[in-house]
Amino acid sequence: MKDFSYITSSSPAFIESLYQDFVKDPNTVDPELKKFFEGFDFAIGEVKSGTNGTAVADAPAGVGGGIDWKKEVGAYRLILGYRNKGHLIAKTNPIRPRKDRGANLDLAFFGFTEEDLDKTYHAGNMIGLGTTTLRNILTHLQKCYAAHVGIEFKYISDQKKVDWLTNEMERNFNKPIAVTQKKRILEKLNQGVMFEKFLHTKYIGQKRFSLEGGETTIAALDAIINTAADFNVQEVVIGMAHRGRLNVLANIMGKTYEQIFSEFEGTAKLDQTMGSGDVKYHMGYGSEVQTPNNKTVHLKLMPNPSHLEAVDPVVVGFARAKADVLYESDFDKILPILIHGDASVAGQGIVYEVAQMSDLEGYYTGGTIHFVINNQIGFTTDFEDARSADYCTSLAAMIQAPVMHVNGDDAEAVVKCVEIATRYRQEFNSDVFIDMVCYRRHGHNEGDDPKFTQPQLYALIDKHANPREVYTTYLLENGEADAKEMAKDMEKKFWADLQERLDEVKQNPLPYHYQQPELDWKSLRKANPEDFDQSPVTAINENDFKKVFDGLMKWPDDFKPLKKVEKILQDKVKLYNEEGKVDWATGELMAYGSLLLDGKDVRMSGQDVKRGTFSHRHAVLRDENTDKAYSRLGNIPDAKGKFRIYNSLLSEYGVLGFEYGYAMANPNALVLWEAQFGDFCNGAQTMIDQFIAAGEQKWNRMNGVGMLLPHGYEGQGPEHSSARMERFLQMCAELNMVATNITTSANFFHALRRQLAWPFRKPWINFSPKANLRHAGTYSPKQEFLEGGFKEVIDDVFVGDANEVKKVLFCSGKVYFDLAERQQKENRKDTAIIRVEQLYPLPVKQLEGLYAKYSKATWFWVQEEPLNMGAAAFLQMNLKSINYGVISRQPSASTATGYMKVHTLEQTEIIDTAFSI
Repeated sequence: MKDFSYITSSSPAFIESLYQDFVKDPNTVDPELKKFFEGFDFAIGEVKSGTNGTAVADAPAGVGGGIDWKKEVGAYRLILGYRNKGHLIAKTNPIRPRKDRGANLDLAFFGFTEEDLDKTYHAGNMIGLGTTTLRNILTHLQKCYAAHVGIEFKYISDQKKVDWLTNEMERNFNKPIAVTQKKRILEKLNQGVMFEKFLHTKYIGQKRFSLEGGETTIAALDAIINTAADFNVQEVVIGMAHRGRLNVLANIMGKTYEQIFSEFEGTAKLDQTMGSGDVKYHMGYGSEVQTPNNKTVHLKLMPNPSHLEAVDPVVVGFARAKADVLYESDFDKILPILIHGDASVAGQGIVYEVAQMSDLEGYYTGGTIHFVINNQIGFTTDFEDARSADYCTSLAAMIQAPVMHVNGDDAEAVVKCVEIATRYRQEFNSDVFIDMVCYRRHGHNEGDDPKFTQPQLYALIDKHANPREVYTTYLLENGEADAKEMAKDMEKKFWADLQERLDEVKQNPLPYHYQQPELDWKSLRKANPEDFDQSPVTAINENDFKKVFDGLMKWPDDFKPLKKVEKILQDKVKLYNEEGKVDWATGELMAYGSLLLDGKDVRMSGQDVKRGTFSHRHAVLRDENTDKAYSRLGNIPDAKGKFRIYNSLLSEYGVLGFEYGYAMANPNALVLWEAQFGDFCNGAQTMIDQFIAAGEQKWNRMNGVGMLLPHGYEGQGPEHSSARMERFLQMCAELNMVATNITTSANFFHALRRQLAWPFRKPWINFSPKANLRHAGTYSPKQEFLEGGFKEVIDDVFVGDANEVKKVLFCSGKVYFDLAERQQKENRKDTAIIRVEQLYPLPVKQLEGLYAKYSKATWFWVQEEPLNMGAAAFLQMNLKSINYGVISRQPSASTATGYMKVHTLEQTEIIDTAFSI
């Protein structure tokens, strides 16, 4: 959509010459001018076949024939101007005048005066009006682009999308809607307003984060779901913050008033045997609804914390998993909807990360509908203090997603916008935004007085009718006779229904049929403390071992891997053939392959996970000649599960949230996120704190997502050493997650398989090795894959008689190898080294058994981390049945030194101290 102001400053002869060029070959002129000339021809001549088969007319007799080229182009520029910038002057704000953003859409800007308004222009053909007056063209453009809706789409480069949206706005948008739909809109507005009135009457002063001022949201969501169902959507997944949540639960999800009230009263029966629960406006819900056209749609409202927008990646991850497991990756059948607040969508970086995922292979969901409830205020902050952009939705331009800004008081316009958005999503499988500009009748919550900070705004809001009243008045003044009657009838019904709710007449919950993944979840149970005394058997048989190992070490005959990679794989085969051992990376891939044989899916994502940050995994090989990719786990014989691995965008917060959502949808998939370095997980701390550590306790939702966090002190500095073990351990309680620090490939193999072998699901945090990925001490004999399961604690096999052991060094992770090297070098049979492979749930009984075994020894906990980090403080709080000292680095503000010499001195001091004390 270009601005052709350079044309209007040109001579008429130049414009006519362009036209003559067009007549000879339409493809020689600018595409936008080509459109203009085609519309011009439609009006002035008999069409004939031109060069390249394009339909054109005879050239006019020239400017002398009465064609004012400059004015015609000016009219076309006016059309383009409104398409491009009409949104800047659209009457989208129901409360106050809009800020002047310099739209430059006055007549003079396009070379016109008032005298030109009643002159006719062929440019009217471009907007479906035929040859008509400039006044009619302008009126039509104002109705399409500058009334109660303003659409932004000038940045979209896909011409099909542009043409589709242009056609919707210019040819279809202003068509009247059926009386049945008017009735449906009024019904949903009634429900939305009635619910808020009821709560305001019954629960005075209680926080509910009401939707008052934005009740049109209910009619909008209803229209999205109904339209989506007509376009074959079978499931809708919704994520939103707390404002309006209770209203959505009642009037979209079908949760009964009785259920909602019981949560207000504090009498709700929580379906959980442990955990603290959460406030009512954070809880999730699932239902199954029938649309007016008798389509059945599954609805899911995801649980969320108060951290605004944190639920966004969880929703899209959940939708992706459902598409993969239920709908054969047909994304047209499942629709994610994200309901944003204006301040949060503009101010929270997670929205950017989620938007950036939208068209990436590993995170694609077929398009998300973003619905913004634009209150024009964030808590007490005016929008001018909350963003630099013109709009809260300006980041939509980054992914070329159209935005429809719409006045929240015009219910029909809102419904038309969301219907267009839903059809657009189904047609193009792309994201789309609706920015519904409304207001917030109360403060941030119902006990907060907004006049403290916005007295003038709230003086206007106090006098403003609610959306139901606005629409009822509109129908009475503008509707047909039956629409007027309907409005009167529904007015009576509104008050009767409200009285029924006040009298607490019971509703019947909607019938619900569980989907297969939900049945899979229901077959699981809560974890008990005794479940962690010993891990389940996760060994595989010899035949499966051979099938997976051989499958990993082969590739097609016409595939040529990089020579260096080929040698790496040959060395792994040689290690197995000559020593019967399996290295770390192969042990990991063996776990995935064996799960695929079991019919389970494996999904892994993170920065550079296909190769692995430390060039160890090589799950996907590249042909050195063609760059073609080959998945080593994609061709294991008899494997029924699917292996999906994706290099992620440079995001931690968004990607971890996506994987959490994916794991929430499907308990039969091993879902892993690997940080490039464990240190970087702090970029996802909100997901860890709000979802991973507390999700089961707050929302009664199990989750088996795994986090692989490279951790270990090798002199790489303070950003490449520590995954902040102490933070995770500090959050461990009530069996909420599992934390491991594993030292052998077989134990890692069993830990991975254990995630799906347990009759429950737990988030798993593993502090992964870096340098020790290739340490011979991590290699495991084949037999350890064929028997037993995960070992929470590994005893020392170097020492002989336990009675001769005078000192026990117990530790976790990488430091074991430094200790073992000194022990064996000095042949210290008097010092036993015990590995704690699982830090939480802490294997206390096993440690107490070893404490009894080495009863004559003095015990020390040895860690690489400074004393205020690592597991030291956690153990001192949780391991009180054993007396031990602590050997570590000195307390430190930074996780590690950045100087190799200092690191080496510190590391040597720890080992020296451990053996000399």
